[in-house]
Amino acid sequence: MVKEYMFPMGGIHLKKYKITTDCPIIDAKIPDIVTIPVKQHIGSPAKTLVSKGDKVKVGTLLADADGIVSSDVHSSVSGEVIKIEDLPSSSGYEEKMISIKTEGDEWEASIDKSDKIIQEINLSPEEIIAKIREGGIVGMGGAGYPTPIKTAVPEGKKVELLIVNGIECEPFLTADDRLMVEHAEEIIMGARVINRALGIQNAIIAIDENKPKAIEALTTLSKRYVGVNVKVCRTKYPQGGEKQLIRAITGRELPSGKLPVDIGCIVQNVGTVFAVYEMVLKNKPLFERIVTVSGDGCRHPGNYRVRIGTPISSLIEETGGLSDDVNKIIIGGPMMGNAIVNTSAPVTKLTSGILLLKDDSFSKKEASACIRCGKCALVCPAGLRPYAIKQAVTFNDTTECLRKLHAGDCIECGCCSYICPARIPILDYCKIAKQEIRKK
Repeated sequence: MVKEYMFPMGGIHLKKYKITTDCPIIDAKIPDIVTIPVKQHIGSPAKTLVSKGDKVKVGTLLADADGIVSSDVHSSVSGEVIKIEDLPSSSGYEEKMISIKTEGDEWEASIDKSDKIIQEINLSPEEIIAKIREGGIVGMGGAGYPTPIKTAVPEGKKVELLIVNGIECEPFLTADDRLMVEHAEEIIMGARVINRALGIQNAIIAIDENKPKAIEALTTLSKRYVGVNVKVCRTKYPQGGEKQLIRAITGRELPSGKLPVDIGCIVQNVGTVFAVYEMVLKNKPLFERIVTVSGDGCRHPGNYRVRIGTPISSLIEETGGLSDDVNKIIIGGPMMGNAIVNTSAPVTKLTSGILLLKDDSFSKKEASACIRCGKCALVCPAGLRPYAIKQAVTFNDTTECLRKLHAGDCIECGCCSYICPARIPILDYCKIAKQEIRKK
């Protein structure tokens, strides 16, 4: 198979550390108590619908989307609501969470728990979007943007292509890879469901060339279905970025300040597409997800199907516990993920991985003065000048200056910090610049 698809500007080649590629998905233990945040998405927190003492089942609606940019939240266990209070998240900031004491594992009767793959789509586009909204489905690649908004094409816009993002370019993470290997047909059906909602028959599943089993599974099955094809992309980080993937697959460049729909595309992560299949065709809301637990400090790395609200510490214990030589715990990948300060915090819809790292090579220490080598600009996939953004932030330059540097186009991939020989955390400066732009 020809591997010809790759974005042309910037990027870096990383060691992949995909040590869990061949680890089948296993069900994580259901904890005694789950704490489920009412905000697991971009936008407004959902409005709480339950009270202390209420009995709930797996799939019960706990909180209703508050406004257009929000998302429903469902129970991941059956039991009793014991607390609704502000609790520390993984970053240490307090968020409203619903604590439920587990009692058995009783699911809502409307959920189809069978392994049978549903192939008939009898719903209208409007009904599909409504079901996606009811399922509380959000972008599971990390952005957390509510999926029904992305699926409802604005008036005056036209979508020609659905791109299913199966790149998973971050080191260590293999949750999407295993999902594609073990649930290839469900992903294809999920793509067909979204195609129907968009009124098209043109979906491309983009997969990185370092995932041969996923490529084989999806390529073989996609031949049975009209409107779903597979394209293999060359390995380069951050190929999974929305703008970069669109450029690699279509050759189209997304202008600054525009959305993919403005150039006829919609991009959805494979986990999101799988969740769409489960909700639309099996009436299963998003209350669990696949999480990779890995890293050089992880005793038993693996891929786990985890109920939302499971404490991170519980998942770490399941993989052998936390050793004394672990230097850092990261949620997500080592490039774009965040170090956590609270392992009692829960797994959410956005938790793609938990990394236990002894080797701190992904973090730059002992920064020295910029040597003006320009490497950060060469690897920037957005075509920015990170060194100039860093300088503007350092000297408290005006927001207008930052706008001229297009700091808002930074995708926060971390290539600039990774490549910097002076070990300057340039990405941190870019994040500050984006925050300043938002304030204005």
